[in-house]
Amino acid sequence: MFFVLSKVLLFLLSPFTWLIISIGLFFYFKDSVWKKRFMWSTLSIFFFFSNGFIVNRFISLWEVEGSKIEHLKEYENGIVLSGMFEYNNDLDRLSARRGADRIWQAIQLYKKKKIKKIIITGDSGYVLKKGLHEAAQLKQDLISMGIPEKDIIVEDKSRNTYENALQTKLIFEKNGLSKQNNLLITSSMHMRRAQACFEKQGIQCRAFTTDHYSIHSQPISITEFIPDQNAFNSWDKLIKEWVGYTVYNLMGYL
Repeated sequence: MFFVLSKVLLFLLSPFTWLIISIGLFFYFKDSVWKKRFMWSTLSIFFFFSNGFIVNRFISLWEVEGSKIEHLKEYENGIVLSGMFEYNNDLDRLSARRGADRIWQAIQLYKKKKIKKIIITGDSGYVLKKGLHEAAQLKQDLISMGIPEKDIIVEDKSRNTYENALQTKLIFEKNGLSKQNNLLITSSMHMRRAQACFEKQGIQCRAFTTDHYSIHSQPISITEFIPDQNAFNSWDKLIKEWVGYTVYNLMGYL
């Protein structure tokens, strides 16, 4: 139930949802005063949340900075959180999303001997879509790339970040793995919540962030100020992390 309610809450907290509601109320009300209010409301929501410069500044404050691979010591396990792929049922194969940088970086870390084992945690985070069993399917792909099966551990029961941490702890206990020398691999925007969840479960891990939205070496571009639908998507991801962190904290998951 919590899983479904979280999806509904994120829909209601999406700025695009607010925009659609504001437009609908503008056309619904006949009174000129209310009509004017919702006209300004619609314009304010559109121009604020479609502005890439604004959302990029907020993201840069929230993201956890990355590390260069060559600066890392050697870790026993690289824990990779799911949420990287969709499943194409027509073609019977995984289809990468932006978050696939997580598994790409994990492969690089393994090949460069920075991690000894790859632990993939998570089944599917979708409510309705079928066919995705991310951890198990990724394991087969990694084996086909030449990574030995003995160096891949799969946790395939969890559906959200809290469950990732909880179920991974059980995997650690079952396999007698060390909870002290691990690298946590997930998106930079997701890392604050993820690392707090894992540490709550007693798994000590250094953050290794991927797919960064904010690149500090890039100069500010004039195109950031042009209304862009991608800015709405960025706000959705950021609000998801803000709300997720707050709710998890209230639930005692952090």
